[in-house]
Amino acid sequence: MDLALSLAAEAFSNDEAPVGAVVMEGETVLAAERNRMKALGDPTAHAEMLAMRAALGQRGTGRLDGCDLYVTLEPCAMCAGAIAHARLRRVYFGAEDIKAGAVENGIRLFGQPSCHHAPEVIGGIGAARSEAMLVEFFRKLRR
Repeated sequence: MDLALSLAAEAFSNDEAPVGAVVMEGETVLAAERNRMKALGDPTAHAEMLAMRAALGQRGTGRLDGCDLYVTLEPCAMCAGAIAHARLRRVYFGAEDIKAGAVENGIRLFGQPSCHHAPEVIGGIGAARSEAMLVEFFRKLRR
């Protein structure tokens, strides 16, 4: 999670929402990304999506079964859907997203009968650091 948090800080420095994500296969980092929606002009360029795409490229299998995702913010519905399709084994996240989260908040996608794969989810890892960055980013944005 430390790498994801450092990527979130990098996103913050680049005026992007401070979210970082890392895909691990065992002890190996397959991919590490940060939010780049503004930089790429792409609303799908969430840290999780970019990290999963890069990890899929590394593996060349079309799936991320047996891999874990570390992300600093609870995934949204788009990212949760991609996580299910990629068949990630486990998702660790930092801060809860009461407004747009879709794992432990909102639609709780992995608990829906229509969800074909539900990874193990562990929330709250590095939450205080994640939340502090997010609060500061949005406070700065609203000035």
